[in-house]
Amino acid sequence: MMGGATARVPAKINLHLGVGPLRDDGFHELSTLYCALSLYDEVTVRAADDLSVTVRGESRRQVPADATNLAARAVVALATHAGTDPRVAITIAKNIPVAGGMAGGSADAAGALVAAARLWRLDITRDELLAIAADLGSDVPFSVVGGAALGTGRGERLLPVLHRGELHWVLAVAGTGLSTPDVYREIDRLRARDEDQPTAAGTARPDPLLQALASGDVHAVAPLLHNDLQPAALSLQPMLRRTLRAGREAGALAGIVSGSGPTCAFLCADADAAVSVAAELSGSGVAKAVRTASGPVPGARLVPIN
Repeated sequence: MMGGATARVPAKINLHLGVGPLRDDGFHELSTLYCALSLYDEVTVRAADDLSVTVRGESRRQVPADATNLAARAVVALATHAGTDPRVAITIAKNIPVAGGMAGGSADAAGALVAAARLWRLDITRDELLAIAADLGSDVPFSVVGGAALGTGRGERLLPVLHRGELHWVLAVAGTGLSTPDVYREIDRLRARDEDQPTAAGTARPDPLLQALASGDVHAVAPLLHNDLQPAALSLQPMLRRTLRAGREAGALAGIVSGSGPTCAFLCADADAAVSVAAELSGSGVAKAVRTASGPVPGARLVPIN
């Protein structure tokens, strides 16, 4: 067995997130267009006497450093599948916002799966790995795959989609996170109160957006961004309205709450425009941090160990 392995894994945003009704299993049926961004966590797995988790980075205190961490659960699930002992030391270098709607926890689980499979030199197929990922969480399979993909079911069933060129983004990271279950409960509450929500996309396939993404025309993509969870995120954190307005006023083509929020993602015409928008937002006081990123990028990949 090797001494250790490191996987770099990207954040995600949802260019489209359509939320259907609540299912009997407690999940909602989704139709979503994922995009992986060049904002990464790194997960290192080393042989050890016991299973442990160490988290590094600015937001380390917000991440559990015990067996409840999704990366630790991923290692245990993979070990169970392989019939081996999950005695490893996991180190997570956090860069993806925590509770920010960018799949940071799912990214760490995906990174742990890829790194542990390498550490143990497992002969495991891609389909087997994705099945384990799907059991861990709805976004984990996409964090393994990356790129751009259409997600259905609860988001775990993936279909890669054609994309041309890069999309350039500015990410406005909020000072406080949002719980994904809380946001889904809020959208259910809002829908129960108002059954005629004209902005709801539900589980319809976002064909116009898929065509725009394939064309590589950022100006065609911008007006088609959509998130059914955005009203719920705005209801729970009304200050996000100010953030979205500030991004558009700074020159972004479009702005959207990322996933369950509260990170706001602003699509820009090109890399130079993204730098300009980021500078404007940084001085506006509407976000804890402002970052630029591009995508789509590949999913979890092995890199030299630190």
